[in-house]
Amino acid sequence: MNRDFATPSQFLPHASSMFRRPHHALELFRRLAFTPIPAGFRCASVVSARKARRTPSPSPSPPPPPPTIQPKLVLREYQEECIQAVVSFLETGHKRLGVSLATGAGKTVIFTHLIDRVPAVGHASQTLILAHRRELVEQAARHCSRTYVDKRVDIEMGNNHASGAADITVASVQSIVSGERLQKFDPSRYKLILVDEAHHIVSPSYLHVLKHFGLRYYADWTNAKVPALVGVSATLSRFDGRKLGAVIDHIVYHRDYLDMIDEGWLSDVTFTTVEMKADLTKVGTAANGDFQTSSLSKVINTDETNQLVVRAWLAKAKDRHSTLVFCVDLSHVTNLTAKFRKHGFDAQYVTGDTPAKIRSARIDSFRNGEFPILLNCGVFTEGTDIPNIDCVLLARPTKSRNLLVQMIGRGMRLHETKRDCHVIDMVSTLSTGVVSTPTLFGLDPDEFVQDMDAKSLKEQGERRELERQREGEVAKLVKEAPTKKLPGTIEFTDYDSIHDLIADGTSDQYFRSLSPNAWVSVGAGKLILSSNGGNYIKIEPSEGNEAQFVAKYYWRLPAIDKTKSPYGRARTIADGDSLEHVIHAADTFAGEVFEHMWIARNQAWRKRPASQAQIDFLNKSRPAEDQLKSGDVTKGKAGDMITRIKHGVKGRYEKAAAKQRSNDRMKQRAQTLRERLTGQTQVGPLAGILKNVPDMQAPLIDEWNSLTEATLYCRKACELIP
Repeated sequence: MNRDFATPSQFLPHASSMFRRPHHALELFRRLAFTPIPAGFRCASVVSARKARRTPSPSPSPPPPPPTIQPKLVLREYQEECIQAVVSFLETGHKRLGVSLATGAGKTVIFTHLIDRVPAVGHASQTLILAHRRELVEQAARHCSRTYVDKRVDIEMGNNHASGAADITVASVQSIVSGERLQKFDPSRYKLILVDEAHHIVSPSYLHVLKHFGLRYYADWTNAKVPALVGVSATLSRFDGRKLGAVIDHIVYHRDYLDMIDEGWLSDVTFTTVEMKADLTKVGTAANGDFQTSSLSKVINTDETNQLVVRAWLAKAKDRHSTLVFCVDLSHVTNLTAKFRKHGFDAQYVTGDTPAKIRSARIDSFRNGEFPILLNCGVFTEGTDIPNIDCVLLARPTKSRNLLVQMIGRGMRLHETKRDCHVIDMVSTLSTGVVSTPTLFGLDPDEFVQDMDAKSLKEQGERRELERQREGEVAKLVKEAPTKKLPGTIEFTDYDSIHDLIADGTSDQYFRSLSPNAWVSVGAGKLILSSNGGNYIKIEPSEGNEAQFVAKYYWRLPAIDKTKSPYGRARTIADGDSLEHVIHAADTFAGEVFEHMWIARNQAWRKRPASQAQIDFLNKSRPAEDQLKSGDVTKGKAGDMITRIKHGVKGRYEKAAAKQRSNDRMKQRAQTLRERLTGQTQVGPLAGILKNVPDMQAPLIDEWNSLTEATLYCRKACELIP
């Protein structure tokens, strides 16, 4: 056969047997007629037909249209700033980062675009996105599929099982920790772990996943490559007191919702508070610190209160197009929905029990403006994208600032149909720890707000805070005013020797009330927590930084690496405006790098007698007549004294002692003059006494006044020395 020609049997299997049956022949003809013929290919039967009829062959079918290319999303300026901040921190070796962004700032957009900005490390190129709600998982998967059309995106949730090999996997945290599902995800192949609504990240399920990927403890990634962790949330704090610092080391970017409103990225918000005559004093507290739901419902879900809620909405928001209502529980949803309908309004509801299809249909209808009121309980506090919401009705009290911010945030997205969002907050006036919109802006919880926007509330809160500060200053001045009996006197603590100063652990007690660890105050506002190996953590006032306190980790270099300093470059592990929070963050880090028995303040060894080595070290700087003996101090106290010596108390004491000696000389001169003037002293005000002194004593009086002022000044100066 000529190599330029081919028969049907050469490109269709068993073609000769097909021709024995008419329908096979018909099928073959159909396939031949509608299959494009490759360039250069010639069929013998077709060539014969051409020669016989000299007619042109049908032209091949046109090529398929090119795939639709999605227009590239242009990031907002702050979104690009956020991504750059994360990448910069990752480049310096940090592993566990947090991003704080207001609701509506586009958190999903940011972490979706972050994926491509984080480079692969060797063969580690995959990404895992974790979320705790179905809506968040589906939303993230949609964004990733649209953004990365050339990447495989899997979902691990419920009956959807991911392969473990996809470029991007979006997982429900409840599903991924179920059974053996986590085992198919090889940590060595992942470059990035993203956590949506990261204020949940210290819950057991998340910690289990982080441990699998080597991100739970600092020691896990000191000798092994692990993926980067980035957590994103509008509320990077937890009401239950569990510290996010256990798994997030740095918050690298923050964008407050007030800034977002001012810059036009979020809708403005108008607030109104309504007094609700509900007694919450007997409502129980749940494990998370908020009100117990069943107990709260009994107080809130009454006909009188529900009637008040509807009346408040009628008075303030009946002209709003899309109102989202937050209720206490299912029963409250049912009763309040009925109350709205009784007044002639089309109110619908969504709960956790609403079937998925019905739930989706109702949300779509509400999003399209088909009915004005949607009630829920616990469904729309996170990850809900309904930008047309122009009224949020808070019919449930809460003690949680996070929950309040999340609920308000549902109405802050921009939409062409609204000018702002009106938040109506039903609050109780009784002191029960309720967090309401006034407290959110620093106002008194009993201060009722009438149609004020966020900026006005913030300004009013700032004015109230300044007023409180002024009142506090006045009270402080009154309290510290000198008594009539001893005008101008100052109380201060004298240390007879440096050893008394070193042994004084009074200030440690306060810091140890904030921590289970044995923090030692070494003066000048500095705290030290040290281990038996010589490594230590220092907390001190921050210099040239917005944060007020900073915690740094210092570790001893191996003997071969030592230069001038026995320690490596300090690593900043936490900073912040709250000393308590920085201590907690440092405690979390210490638990990962130090052995518990060497840092905990309640260990039995601390109560045993000091070792001979400790006593010998302390006695080096003590005079012969004041040497310590075995049994004089405990191991714990001796360790604290050594820490103070090593971290500069001795030097500061010597400076204080020099000032004290100068002060003593001043006092001695003043005493001498006092004795010379004793004969002229009278009972009465000091000014009156000096007026009656003969003129010949005037030079002495001037010297007396000068020395008295100098003495007081020196006393004050000494008082300021730690």
